[in-house]
Amino acid sequence: MNLPFEETRNLRPATRAIHCGEGVDAETKAIRRPIVMANSFKLNDTSETLAESFAWDNTHAYNYPRSRHPNGRYLEERLAGLEGGEDCVVFASGVAAVGGAFFSLLSAGDHIISSRVCYIGIHGLLVEHLGKRFGVEVSLVDTTDAKQVRAALRPNTKLIHIETPANPTTLVSDIAASASIAREAGAWLTVDSTFSGVIAQQPLLLGADLVMHSLTKYINGHGDGLGGAVIGRQDLITRIRDAASIHLGATINPFGAWLMARSIVTLPLRMQRHCENALVIAQFLEAHPRVKAVRYPGLASHPQHAIAQRQMSGYGGMLNVILNADKQAIFTFLESLRVITHAVCLGHAESLVQYYPQEGNHPELGVLNYPEDIGEGFLRLSVGLEDPADLVDDLAQALARLPD
Repeated sequence: MNLPFEETRNLRPATRAIHCGEGVDAETKAIRRPIVMANSFKLNDTSETLAESFAWDNTHAYNYPRSRHPNGRYLEERLAGLEGGEDCVVFASGVAAVGGAFFSLLSAGDHIISSRVCYIGIHGLLVEHLGKRFGVEVSLVDTTDAKQVRAALRPNTKLIHIETPANPTTLVSDIAASASIAREAGAWLTVDSTFSGVIAQQPLLLGADLVMHSLTKYINGHGDGLGGAVIGRQDLITRIRDAASIHLGATINPFGAWLMARSIVTLPLRMQRHCENALVIAQFLEAHPRVKAVRYPGLASHPQHAIAQRQMSGYGGMLNVILNADKQAIFTFLESLRVITHAVCLGHAESLVQYYPQEGNHPELGVLNYPEDIGEGFLRLSVGLEDPADLVDDLAQALARLPD
């Protein structure tokens, strides 16, 4: 492939996943980017050109890997190309990416509106740190209801942050409606789109200023890497790179970046399989007598199914299931699973399930911030790439072990 990066943006998604950020190595002629583990890079030698070694607008100017390194930059180009963003900055984790954006864009006295239902690490960052320690006003609302978002606006609202589909409840917020509200208020809209795996949803095309991903999940997909990314407007990405990469230092390492870039090559194929399998499992569980409720954006019964139809090209691999069972019976179910693993994380090739006790499974952070959204027996199921018939068989035999 010999296309300049800007031209690869015009290719279709499956082709962009392979070719954005790729190229022939100038020294070895390798057609895959090598891993560059150096922690220092030679600077330009003249007074006229030295500044170029430190210029943010020179995207391939390297001096010290905390600010930028080759493997990180290749990954950023691939992600920016896939999401349709002007630029991208990558981090050591998904929380580092979201936190880095908040740190860079918010100051004491600013106001942020965020999803009430969100990943527990982001909830703690907003409430315990930005809110209580750093003087940022935080409003947590049901962002699936645009009226609540609009009602929460204040004169000092700087940022609206939504997580869609939300972790762990799969609730869906209307990105275009949220973007319209943000624009009218002179605020930015940021979207955590981790559950979409890039392929199933494109928030920037719907009006978002920035989109965030935990690369650890679908983008990595193999359960062997950790990373995060923020993608979007050039002016905001430059600001985040300067403030967060340099001054917080949560930079992804070269090998981690290489792993992510490698994994993206197969992402379109993997996401298609995740989506197909998840729909099969959701339909099976919804019809099972021992299941109280199933929530999956691809089911007509999902409360925001119509919104998901408008803004998603696929519904992802995440679903919720609430069993008709007490806590002891739930553990019997989990212990009976043979193919599906009871574990944290999501987006892996193998299927994973996590149990959320109603009293909370993060005692150091208090109870869950969305107890009304779950009941006893709430499970988050990350549907993997296995043969769906084997997953159905595994769930069926485990459900059969539940006591009457």
